[in-house]
Amino acid sequence: MRLATWNVNSVRARCDRVVDWLQRSDTDVLAMQEIKCKPEQFPREPFEAAGYELAIHGLNQWNGVAIASRVGLADVETSFPAQPAFGKPGQDPVVEARALGATAGGVRVWSLYVPNGRGLADPHYAYKLEFLRTLREAAATWADAPTALVGDFNVAPLPTDIWSEEDSEAETHVTPEARAAFHAFADAGYTELSRQFIPDERRYTFWDYKQLRFPKNEGMRIDFAYASPALAAATTGVTIERDERKGKGASDHVPVVLEIGAL
Repeated sequence: MRLATWNVNSVRARCDRVVDWLQRSDTDVLAMQEIKCKPEQFPREPFEAAGYELAIHGLNQWNGVAIASRVGLADVETSFPAQPAFGKPGQDPVVEARALGATAGGVRVWSLYVPNGRGLADPHYAYKLEFLRTLREAAATWADAPTALVGDFNVAPLPTDIWSEEDSEAETHVTPEARAAFHAFADAGYTELSRQFIPDERRYTFWDYKQLRFPKNEGMRIDFAYASPALAAATTGVTIERDERKGKGASDHVPVVLEIGAL
């Protein structure tokens, strides 16, 4: 099975590119983040015409996660246990559309869009750390089954995962606390597969649109795939599809693809 994760940065704006890539790449399951729409606004028809079943979780024009599968979808969940809520001052906190779980092809897939954090003094940063902490606690209870935690983690775990640690817009991605929260998934028995198969420095998954970041290769590696022991043992390869950042209408992220053998 070929399993991929991709922050598509608005599925309505990039539907044709995403479906075209799914078919060209022969991908079986795609976990999407930042779809930026409600389920009723999702462009279902092109995906379904290409043979993909959909699970979608979106509450408004922000955030949002989805899974497209041509090997079945079952047991869909729109949050993980104890997933934290967030709200602006004066508003009731909401459990945002940042996690979606479903079983596809024998693998429990979680499409995850970890909060950005915004700034070190912003409440969103504490929310980010709490999200990662509670996700890790939930993931520890799933580790005995083939489980994939995939998506945009909004953390650059190593200094070589970001073009410059002085990038002011990524200050919440490189703190010791954020990096420790990311690495804590290993303590729960998970293996980050993109690092295992692609250890090379400067192999990024995200490049900002501004200041010619992509042509200069000034990016970040923030999209990852954590696998439980059974899934890690069955995975035979990982690729980062850098070319999908090229051309008109590209997302600022690219797909990360897992090749999974027999479980």
